[in-house]
Amino acid sequence: MFRIGIVCGLLLAAGFDHANAESAAERGGYLVNTIMACGNCHTPRDSDGHTIAERAFSGGLTFTTPAFVATAPNITPDPETGIGSWTDAEIKRALLEGARPDHGRLAGIALAAIMPANFYRALLPDDLDAVVAYLRTIKPIRNESSAPLYKTPVHRDSYPDAEAGFSKAMFADPVRRGAYLVTIGHCMECHSAWTRGVSDFKNGLGHGGRVFPAGPSESSTAANITSDPTAGIGAWSDQEIGRAITQGISRDGRKLRPPMAYPYYAGLKPTDLADIIAYLRTVPPLQ
Repeated sequence: MFRIGIVCGLLLAAGFDHANAESAAERGGYLVNTIMACGNCHTPRDSDGHTIAERAFSGGLTFTTPAFVATAPNITPDPETGIGSWTDAEIKRALLEGARPDHGRLAGIALAAIMPANFYRALLPDDLDAVVAYLRTIKPIRNESSAPLYKTPVHRDSYPDAEAGFSKAMFADPVRRGAYLVTIGHCMECHSAWTRGVSDFKNGLGHGGRVFPAGPSESSTAANITSDPTAGIGAWSDQEIGRAITQGISRDGRKLRPPMAYPYYAGLKPTDLADIIAYLRTVPPLQ
């Protein structure tokens, strides 16, 4: 028993040291390139809809809505067309508040509402620092995206879990850790009820129904991901939910359409994926 205790202690210590060995930039890279899926919007795509890896984060999709027309901007460290001249505090403000700095190109112009700052408000300080650290390491690319056109004032609906906030102490509970990942992954931005440009997180959390363009003449509808056994994913196995998230394959074998970011979620650590599934099991059922 004593020998087993020593071995377990050494293994735990090794695991702790390994976790500590992860740099801030590495942690940020993991978040940006998996659950936050920043490249899903900020990386340009070719005519077949595939992301252009060599131009990663240099400006991406254009969103045309009744409220605005906006292109996801360049977030590489290019000093003139990207965020290279922004301070850490200015990058954090953009993430948490959706506000550009008061200098440089498009000074003071708010980021479009498609930027999920209302969800990123949940980022823990260490993770926020990590995201900034990673963005500093991206290859700078010169690419000037077009200025946004706003037809109405920029508006973001408050997301309850982000407003309530999280703490590391909560993460002893896999469900709360999963809630944190789902929040910073802004999953409910697409999967909640949506009426005339307003998200209903209180009464329609996870209900789905929001329609997105998925091609020149195609569209996709965000699915119900509540725990309802018929309309939602309540009857799905953990394996089936995990496959949908990481491979984009529905329970019935259908391929899920954009903007579902499963190519990014494929890189999620097994423990993170398990916690996300644990949280989704708790989302109240909705028809």
